[in-house]
Amino acid sequence: MTTTNSLSRQPTSQDYASPTQFKFSIIKLPKVEYFCTAVNIPGVSLGSPNQPTPLKAIPQPGDTLSYENLSMTFMVDENLENYQEIHGWLRGLGFPGDNREFRNLITSGSDRFPVSNQSISTEPGKTKYGTTDQGPVFSDATLSILTSKNNPVTEIRFRDVFPVSLTGLQYSQQAVDVDYLTATVEFRYTIYDFATTGSSTTSVTTS
Repeated sequence: MTTTNSLSRQPTSQDYASPTQFKFSIIKLPKVEYFCTAVNIPGVSLGSPNQPTPLKAIPQPGDTLSYENLSMTFMVDENLENYQEIHGWLRGLGFPGDNREFRNLITSGSDRFPVSNQSISTEPGKTKYGTTDQGPVFSDATLSILTSKNNPVTEIRFRDVFPVSLTGLQYSQQAVDVDYLTATVEFRYTIYDFATTGSSTTSVTTS
């Protein structure tokens, strides 16, 4: 017989999460984070393969997590500076004009990754014994969850973030009211972790 202490299983907070109480920061996009209006905590799923038996197939927990994209919506400033920040990042990753666009992306992050541009004469995938350090290709991002009194309490930390898509902007002279332009960018990342605000370590809570 299992005995549990019901008092120790009570929630530590009985306030509900507000969708407006958040702050999002991403190192590589300072102008975008200032105008951020919406961001999500991506969903996560775990595969469930079936174990065959002579009777009913028995579902088993999988061993590979699948994360949804990180999606962020932001207001576009009138000079399109924050829109160009993301477009330039995408352009550097795809380098549709020439290979120097990728070199420029690496060089632009030398202030945060000072050793990353010392050996960029070869492209990733073409180096015989390794690839160039691609620190500036990625960025870290943090979603801070605020309490009802706007105090940060929990952080969701995303590792190795990079953009994969950016929505377009629609201008129209037929607009009956000023509806300022917004854009949405989709990011991929390696993984995200939960952490207490200010803590140097992340936490995984299981029950």
